[in-house]
Order: sequence, then structure tokens, then C-alpha cells
Amino acid sequence: MDIQNVQFASRFNGLSGSAIREIFKLLARPGMLSFAGGNPAEDALPDAEVAEIARRVLTEDGKRILQYGATEGYPPFLEAMYPYVKENFGFDAAPGTILPTTGSTQAMNLLCAALIEPGDAIILEDPTFLGNMQCMKLYQAKLVPVGSDEDGMDVDELEEKIKAYHPKLIYTIPTFQNPTGRTLSLERRRRVAELAEQYGVVVAEDDPYHDLRYAGEALPTIKSLDQSGWVVFMGSFSKVISPGLRVGFLAAEPGLLRKCVIAKQSFDLHTGLLNQAICAAYITEGLLQPHIERICVSYRRQLDTMLEGLSRLSAIEWYTKPQGGLFIFASLKAGMDALKLLPQAVDRGVAYVPGTHFYAEGGHESTLRLNFSKCTPEEIRRGMELLDLAFRA
Repeated sequence: MDIQNVQFASRFNGLSGSAIREIFKLLARPGMLSFAGGNPAEDALPDAEVAEIARRVLTEDGKRILQYGATEGYPPFLEAMYPYVKENFGFDAAPGTILPTTGSTQAMNLLCAALIEPGDAIILEDPTFLGNMQCMKLYQAKLVPVGSDEDGMDVDELEEKIKAYHPKLIYTIPTFQNPTGRTLSLERRRRVAELAEQYGVVVAEDDPYHDLRYAGEALPTIKSLDQSGWVVFMGSFSKVISPGLRVGFLAAEPGLLRKCVIAKQSFDLHTGLLNQAICAAYITEGLLQPHIERICVSYRRQLDTMLEGLSRLSAIEWYTKPQGGLFIFASLKAGMDALKLLPQAVDRGVAYVPGTHFYAEGGHESTLRLNFSKCTPEEIRRGMELLDLAFRA
């Protein structure tokens, strides 16, 4: 029998892969300006420092690092994480409550493995990060979108949806949300924590952009407001050290964390020990905060440049004005379709992600997501000019 007749698992029905990854295939053309990804700037990747740390940790602890390790984590990494999460994210983490993950994307996968049966409801912001939507769909969850505005997720609608669908999980990116760049207000953060406890729903707080703040005051994490353990925190070093290291973490109550450990044992056994060791050293040697401060200066300039450029595009109806993160969300004027206009933009040498991919139920064809971190201010200005030409064509 021909292999083309193989029967695939039903969980893949309706899934065609990440739209962003498909767009990346268009970016190989020389000179292409990409507003499509979420990559850190090239000069934000501390290659020299990481090389030196890698040499040193291998010299000092190479036998242990090059051996199999515990799923629960490399001990020096865990020791660095307890004070780190307290200082940066405002909650206490005892032994047995933090699990290193292979990027925060794996944290979502582990949570779904631990909690989700086919047909279980997951409430999520609309729009939201399409990579984690794909994960939810692989676990055959029912996705229940909740609208958002400039203050983030609508918590009144959230409570209505909780009552109607009895979800297992609420997924939120409260700080500089992907794709909108919006930040959930303090009042709404408190309400999310209260609703989780009131209705017995796990909240997955995804916070990879937390430290990339360029204006305004930092808000407490939902996890720091959690009184009952229903909030699970997912963090990452991808945006502040290196995405290539693939080091993230999950913070949860011991019972739930243990289920995630068991799931991770069958996924990848453990997150790379060398990568954990590098991140641990970056934290404990005081390198992380100065690095974040430096890259935020550059990112602020890039964000301001893109916002200025958007203000001059006649085809743009509205756009968000984030205080941090990596993304701006925008909408073209009524009747314009960002998905259909993408090939024209690519032909002119600039790419973005159509916003429709970030909505659980599609639609919103006029919207688009723009990333500013990968391009210099000069490239951003040029890219805005090219977008203007493509949208006018």
C-alpha cells in the first residue's frame, strides 16, 4: 500500500501549520524587510558573553552538564530562579514549584497535556498568539474567544463565558500582548485572579515580554495577585537573552507541576543542561538587567519610528500604541484585506502577518501585526514607505 494512504490522527484535522512560519519562507529574498516575526534584534543577542559563559560553565561543571539530567531542572538554574521570580515577577517560588521548559511554548504544551481532554473549553483573548492556539487545537480543545480593548481582556465577558462554557483553562498574555501590544489593567488582573478562584479555573499567564517596557509603570503579575494557586505562570528567556537557547519556565503549585514533569519526561526528558547553565550564570552574575536596559533603549527608538511611520499611512484606520513588547497591531480602512495585500507587499520587499490568523474564529481581514525589533530605524522608515506603496496599489 502507498504511504500516501496513511491515516493521520484526527487531532490534525483543520491544522495547516503556523501562518508565521509559512510567511518566513517568503523572507529568503535578499533585501527583504521583515515586520513579520518576533525575533530579537541581532545586536540584542549577547553572543560574546554567552560564548564566555558556556566555556566557563563547561570547565567548572562539564561532566554534569554533558550527562543526562533531572527533568525537574539543573540545580544551579533552579537556585537562580527562586530569587529571580520574586524580584522580577513578585511571587514566591518554593522548591517543587518551578519547572524549566524548552521555551515557554513547551510550557503551554505541558499544561494542555496535564489538563485538557478532547472537547474541553479553553478561554483565550481575541486576538491572541497563534502558536499557542495551534497547541490548543492539537489537544482538541474548544477555543472560546473573549474580546479585548485598550485595557486588555474584557473581564465581564470573561465571567459570562466561564459560566457558559465551564472551561478547564484561561489563557492570557497580560503584558504587551501578542499580537496587539496591549497591557491588561491592574483592576482586570485582580479580577482574573478572583474569577479563577471563584470558579475553579486554571489561568495560564504567559509573560515573555514582561521586561521589555519602554514607558509607563510596571504592573504586578496575575500570579502575584493569586491567593489560591489557580494561576500558572509561564516565562521565557527568549526575548531577553536568546530564543535559540530555548529556555523558559513554568511556575505552578506542586500537584499540577508534577503532572507537567511527567508529561515532559515523555516529550524531551529535560531541557538542555548547558542552556540552563548559561541562563543561570547570566542571572547570578548580574548580566541580565544591564542587558535588558540596553536593548530597551534601542527597542524604544524602533517602536517610536514605526509608530511615526504608521501615522503617515493613509490606508491605516487605527493602530495600537504599546508601552513595550515587540508588536503593534493595526487595521486597514474598511474594505481592505491585509491577507490579499500581503503578496503585493512582499513583491515590494516588505512583509507582515495578516491579523486574521490571530483570531480563534478568523475574520478581521483588515488587521495586521507588525514587529519592529528586527529592523533598524532606517529600515523601518523604508519599510513604511514600501507598505504605503503596496496599500495604495
